[in-house]
Parts: sequence; structure tokens; C-alpha cells
Amino acid sequence: MNLHEYQGKELLSSFGVRIQRGIVAQNADEAVAAAKKLTEDTGTGWHVIKAQVHAGGRGKGGGVKLAKNLDEVKDIAGQIIGMDLVTPQTSAEGKRVHQVLVCEDVYYPGDEEPDEFYISVLLNRGTGRNMIMYSTEGGMDIETVAEETPHLIFNEEIDPATGILPFQARRIAFNLGLSGLAFKEMTKFVTSLYTAYVKSDSSLFEINPVLKTSDSKIMAVDAKVSLDANALYRHKDLAALRDLREENAIEVEAGEQGLNYVDLDGNVGCMVNGAGLAMATMDLIKQAGGEPANFLDVGGTADAARVEIAFELILRDPAVKAILINIFGGIVRCDRVAQGVIDAYKNMGNINVPIIVRLQGTNADIAKKLIDDSGLDVMSATEFQEAADKVQAVLA
Repeated sequence: MNLHEYQGKELLSSFGVRIQRGIVAQNADEAVAAAKKLTEDTGTGWHVIKAQVHAGGRGKGGGVKLAKNLDEVKDIAGQIIGMDLVTPQTSAEGKRVHQVLVCEDVYYPGDEEPDEFYISVLLNRGTGRNMIMYSTEGGMDIETVAEETPHLIFNEEIDPATGILPFQARRIAFNLGLSGLAFKEMTKFVTSLYTAYVKSDSSLFEINPVLKTSDSKIMAVDAKVSLDANALYRHKDLAALRDLREENAIEVEAGEQGLNYVDLDGNVGCMVNGAGLAMATMDLIKQAGGEPANFLDVGGTADAARVEIAFELILRDPAVKAILINIFGGIVRCDRVAQGVIDAYKNMGNINVPIIVRLQGTNADIAKKLIDDSGLDVMSATEFQEAADKVQAVLA
């Protein structure tokens, strides 16, 4: 589950991580009020207005701008709120901006030049350990840094039995070229950041940039936070931060119905029981010359009601040219699934795309006969290749 920047910063701050302070606003007048409050609290004269959407690269799309007075705060906030922000991480239609974060200006003059770093915390799936990835090249796309100057990216793996140790925090600060007060600040920052990551059951922290201010303070200027959805039952307060406006509406509805659904860009709808079989089915569709339109795991109870809901979700995508139902009957009997498909088809009326049903496992022969004798425009298959051939035929 992704958090907005302002939510991520609040989470970090609760664990002692220094952040660029800001106040969220829903409209231009609230943005002006927020700017006045920040000036009172921090003394900042300039303000940064940031669009709050679940996408990176906001600055490139015009979603992050500097305001030098209150009139500019109002104008910029009015421009950003309500816009469809297009970034390198959104679709061509972009994402609608519902709110902005009004932040203090932290690039103030001082004894030293400000410096930007990149720090992220994530799981290294190869070793089964958390790792801190960091670089001196903050404020840039880390993918570009990895491609062009890979020697500037460092990794620090953390033993889960001990957590981050003091020498590791010091090594990070040293590799970033820090000394004096900034060195001490960075060790404290990294330690608190890692603690926040573990305690919140997060799957990703990405702070880009981490800023060393002109007076050697270390702070998070941005915060991309992704929480492990499987652990949200332990964090009711964090689960309440979910913004459904930022998510795919069909995926949200599927989740409410107990279905695992991921929207894709293809032309063949998939309805499968089991994540592994669903992945194999998507490969099958690709080999047959199609593209999967979705990932849909209906689970172990594929009755008529559940199948009907799955049909409705798949058919909302106008790009779907065929539907492949691929069920392995282990716990669930194939004949019950077949009857569910028949009942759902009759309840929904005429479905104007071809349907291929491949059932294998318990009572698969009975299921095939039910489908074949139903009189409906549904094609049955028992083998993987047979299903692939039928998908290829209907697409042709």
C-alpha cells in the first residue's frame, strides 16, 4: 500500500527522522493558510508546492513548484489542484491531483553549500535481508545513476538478528563523504530511518533527495513509502491512510469481493484459481499471440456468484476480445466450476466475447460434458495446448 509524501513524512517523523516540514491543503485558500502557518513556525519566506499523487517524477510534470510569496502560493496551488498530472510513472492520461503539500524552503543560504543524497531501504530477495541502498547522486533518477555511474551506488545489508549496527551507519555517512556535524546527523538519520522501516512493516522507503542543509542538518525532502499490505492488520492506524482515489477502481472493487485482480493492457481476460496457474496462463496467452488483460485469481471457491463477479470485472475492459477460464480442480470440483460458469453466463445474458474454459482435475470429464451440452457459446478444453489453440483461433 502506497502512502502520499505527506503521510510518509509523518510516519518518518514519528520515529525521529528529520523531515522537511509541510502542511497538506485541499484548495488554494488552504494552501495560503498553510504557508502563513509555516512562516510563523519555521521562519521560511519561500514555500514549495508539491502535488500529492502516487507517482514519481512529479517535478518533471509540473507538479512541484517554488512560490516566493503568498500570491504565488495561491496561484500555483490553484493550478496544481485539479490538474491531471502526467509524469514518467503515470499513464498518458495522468493522475488527478486532489491535494498539495505546502513545504518550507530548506535550501537556505549558510556556511556550506547544500548537498543531496539518495537513500532507500528495501528487501534484498536474493539474500533474504533488508538492505540500505544509497548514493551521493541525490535528486536524480536512481535508474540513470545505476546505468551511467554504477560505482556511485552503495549497498549495506542488515542482519535481521541484530538490526542496523553503529559501524554500518558510520560507514554509510563516510561513503557519502560527510564529516563533522553532518556525519553525526547522518548516522542518526540512517538509524532512525531503518527503525521506522522495520517497525512499520514497510516494503520500500525511498528518500530522494536526502538533504544536507547549509548548516549541516540531514533531512528527508521527499518520502516514497510503500507498506506491506499483508502486515496492515498489525497497523490499523496506517491502514486508515489508504487513498482509494489513487488506485485502480476495478482492483479496489475486486479486493472488496475477495478476488485478487490486477489490471493489465492486453486483450485476453483471465479467470484462474491459484496465483501460480494464473502466471502460467498469462504465459500461455502470450505464446498464443495474445496479451493478458488482467491477472485474476478467483481462489478455491469458484461458485456461480463468484464467477459472475469475475465476468463483470473482466468485461468492463473494452479491450477484451476473449476470456480464458483455466481451473485446476483440486479442492474445488471441476463440475461445480462448470456449473458456476453456466449459471453466471445465463444470469448475465449474452456475453459478446468468446469464452474458452479449460478444466482439469477432479470430475474434469463431467465438467467438459456440462459445458459442451449447455448450448451456450462457450468452448471447453482439457489440455493447456488445446486451450492455447482455441485462444489463438478466436483472436485470429
